[in-house]
Amino acid sequence: MTDPISDMLTRIRNAVRGRLTRVDIPTSRLKLEIARILEREGYIASYKVVDVQAAAEVPLPVIRITLKYGSRGERALSGLERVSKPGRRVYCGRDDVPQVLGGLGVSILTTSRGIMTGQDATTAGVGGEVLCNVW
Repeated sequence: MTDPISDMLTRIRNAVRGRLTRVDIPTSRLKLEIARILEREGYIASYKVVDVQAAAEVPLPVIRITLKYGSRGERALSGLERVSKPGRRVYCGRDDVPQVLGGLGVSILTTSRGIMTGQDATTAGVGGEVLCNVW
């Protein structure tokens, strides 16, 4: 797999479209930070790291994301889009951090101060690589 972030976003997108209650994703620090931001912004209900038994009888840590739906089954997360890809990196300066749907969505950036939302990056006065957009 050449792009683990795209894999994570695709797993979440497919689980939401299939109306699943949870989805398991292989663990990394970057994916944990993205899950933390998604929970903080209200797009997912919760996340936690759990050990699951693999075919080789060795427990592997995965991120278990519990998805969030409204009272009538409407999705809290309607879209995920990978912006910066391995073949084309997208960077933004501190003055041109992108807005998603006129401020209704969230862009997730990796900056020199860590992983943060576009709004947090603007407040901190830093730019960075735009990982994905969420709405």
